[in-house]
Amino acid sequence: MKSIVKFIAGVSLLGAVALNATPHTLDTSHSGVGFSVKHLMITNVKGEFKEFSGEIDFDHKTKSFNTFKGVVKTTSVDTGIVKRDNHLRSEDFFLAKKYPEMTFVMKSYESDGDEGVMIGDLTIRGVTKKVKFEVEDIGTIKDFQGNNRVGFTIEGKINRMDFGLKWNKAIELGGVAVGEKVKIIIDIEAVEK
Repeated sequence: MKSIVKFIAGVSLLGAVALNATPHTLDTSHSGVGFSVKHLMITNVKGEFKEFSGEIDFDHKTKSFNTFKGVVKTTSVDTGIVKRDNHLRSEDFFLAKKYPEMTFVMKSYESDGDEGVMIGDLTIRGVTKKVKFEVEDIGTIKDFQGNNRVGFTIEGKINRMDFGLKWNKAIELGGVAVGEKVKIIIDIEAVEK
């Protein structure tokens, strides 16, 4: 009986791993790392990071990941307003001189066809927290050169206060200038090596 239990447990573990995953190169010209946060409690301000890199091992058959790691340069933040971007790079937010990078390292992935849940460690401003991201619209295709490509969207929300991004100002009639919840939207396209 013990050997049967061990066998079932072993099969279950294998099912959680993308056995045929292969390394992929991030296509940064067709990818993006964006965010959205409430301003004055009434609207969303959107921005992106212009410089980022990633390491992806993906299985085209099972649409699962063995590896997903991302690095974002905090100095590359861009909201379209230079003054605001400089404020975001300052000690009030990213403290980019001391912490030039944000990182995410996937610890587990649960696949459900063309979508799934990715759990991993997100590090911002030297603080690491476990976060959960939804992975949606996983698509695979052969490109014009015959290379296998994968594309998908990662979305999630974090509380910026958890990572030491605590600057804010109170509004005269109640509320604050910048919301605590930040929506993260990442679009990825990668090509099999």
